[in-house]
Amino acid sequence: MRTSLFIVIILLSGCSAGIIHGLVNLALVEPYLDKAIGIENQHMFASGEAKDTPQFWAEYYSYRAWQKGGQLLAGAILGTAIGALFGIVFGYTRNILPGNSFAKKALVLAAIMWITLYLIPFAKYPANPPTVGDPETILLRQMLYVSFIAISGFGALGFYLIFRRLKNKRFVAVLGYAGFIGTVFALMPQNPDAVTAPTDLVNGFRAMSLVGVSTFWLSVGLILGALWQKLQPDRVKQTKFQ
Repeated sequence: MRTSLFIVIILLSGCSAGIIHGLVNLALVEPYLDKAIGIENQHMFASGEAKDTPQFWAEYYSYRAWQKGGQLLAGAILGTAIGALFGIVFGYTRNILPGNSFAKKALVLAAIMWITLYLIPFAKYPANPPTVGDPETILLRQMLYVSFIAISGFGALGFYLIFRRLKNKRFVAVLGYAGFIGTVFALMPQNPDAVTAPTDLVNGFRAMSLVGVSTFWLSVGLILGALWQKLQPDRVKQTKFQ
């Protein structure tokens, strides 16, 4: 393995996919955030917590502009971190992944990680706009979500090791993971907060969040797979002796 080339590939693919994710969020998710925050602002005006003044709106729009401007930077940073994890896993598993090219193998791995690290936890704890939920339970909600990601991820890793040992009955490992994560799904506590925001807002936000994160996993699989296929960092150069 040519280490420097390997590092460049995984960092570049993760960063690029993260920027794409940030762009998708700006286009699809941010409008729902604007609506959710707008509802929260009206609640603050009604309760007297804030006043509907030009100064309030000037500060609000300045803050939102800063938030939106940071989407690409945040996406690049988070994408680089997740891309590094994806690249390391791909480096270890590329020889057993199905597919007749590294590009196809990377897409398979991206699909597996998307399912185990995002889709399954998302099904249990779907995303909500930031103003939905009791602020006092945010730590509990975050712990539940992160715990489910960890359980699903490490569970997938454990059953992957079993999968490698089973030569002719590898479907047993797949069924084992399905049974394991199904049990965890049923036993994990529900979200403690009732969703009181408009249904169309919540459902739209969840759908666009799903599209955004799915775009990231598709992008990181495509980009890393294409770069790996072209540059092949695991190819050992042959030394010619005179």
